[in-house]
Amino acid sequence: MLLYPTPDDWNRAAKKRVLLLGMSGLGKTHVSNMLRAEGDWFHYSIDYRIGTRYMGEYIADNAKAEAMKVPFLRELLMSDSIYIGSNISFNNLTPVSTYLGKPGDVAKGGLPFAEYTRRQAQFRAAEINALLDTAYFIERAERLYQYPHFICDTGGSICEWVDPEDANDPVLKALSEATLMVWIEGSEAHTAELIRRFDRAPKPMAYMPEFLDRVWHEYLDQNNLAEDKVDPDAFIRWTYAQALAHRQPRYAAIARNWGVTVKADDVAKVHTPADFDTLIARAIASAKR
Repeated sequence: MLLYPTPDDWNRAAKKRVLLLGMSGLGKTHVSNMLRAEGDWFHYSIDYRIGTRYMGEYIADNAKAEAMKVPFLRELLMSDSIYIGSNISFNNLTPVSTYLGKPGDVAKGGLPFAEYTRRQAQFRAAEINALLDTAYFIERAERLYQYPHFICDTGGSICEWVDPEDANDPVLKALSEATLMVWIEGSEAHTAELIRRFDRAPKPMAYMPEFLDRVWHEYLDQNNLAEDKVDPDAFIRWTYAQALAHRQPRYAAIARNWGVTVKADDVAKVHTPADFDTLIARAIASAKR
């Protein structure tokens, strides 16, 4: 049962609570920023919550460890003369992705695979916790700030940690009870553009352990490489298209079993809260339950 079973339920709702999911680059943050700017919507960013509440210490400690290698900075840190922290914001989540890193040759900016998988596990726990904080932030936004509406802007890796076919999946169950879950579905053209963008500027990503283990060993075997000789950017470029293909059916299953679907092309046309309301009402009308 959807939180808003019919378009009328959605249109009449005094409190609208929505969670957006899908690959990065398809409009989740664009829509969330627009709604927040209108003043009636609280914007809860999962990636921001991860970077501040659940991984902030990891990120800061990693930066401190690098600074400790420099004698001048080491002396200042040891005497508490300087402070190192991440300047994370809704529009600058670089500290999280930098900490997550890329596996491969350390001389090329990579991480040993064991360290990389350790950080992946940290991120998985952090993202699950941040997702489960959604209901708390709905209550907090209303109680503390009197926001009637709530938008949750999730990271692209939400589909890696849940089983959309399990009616008792704890994360999806909690989220669907608190929000209307909306998948932004891209077209083949969007996928091609995402791949082109990623090829120009490859960024760290999070993957379920089984997928990561498979693609890592396939890459080593196909290229006859030792782990410490892998070019980090080459590996994640090679992996990205596979990751998109791996995630697509998982997103689709989440939308089919737990929420609704909107097209990325339609999301791009949303410029006002009224546009958003119309888009969601149509998605609810189209949902098959």
